[in-house]
Amino acid sequence: MLANDLKKGMRVRLRGTGWLADVADNAKGNTRMCKVYGMYTEIGSVYTKDIEAVWMTDADGNDRWEKVELSPRQAKAAQQIAAFGF
Repeated sequence: MLANDLKKGMRVRLRGTGWLADVADNAKGNTRMCKVYGMYTEIGSVYTKDIEAVWMTDADGNDRWEKVELSPRQAKAAQQIAAFGF
């Protein structure tokens, strides 16, 4: 699934920490507003490059994590962000 296809209310897993988050907007681009369940529960902006997977239910009723992929523009932005050391 592309990061731009994520909808409000979807549960995602964040890269690196493995924390869970709920998408809180229907925007597209390099950042998404999410409610993150980490050491504390907070709402804030999350880079799309940091969203690893989305919790999906298929037609058979099976739940699974589906990998989130970046658009070419988001991949380029991720490389630029990485160049700064983030």
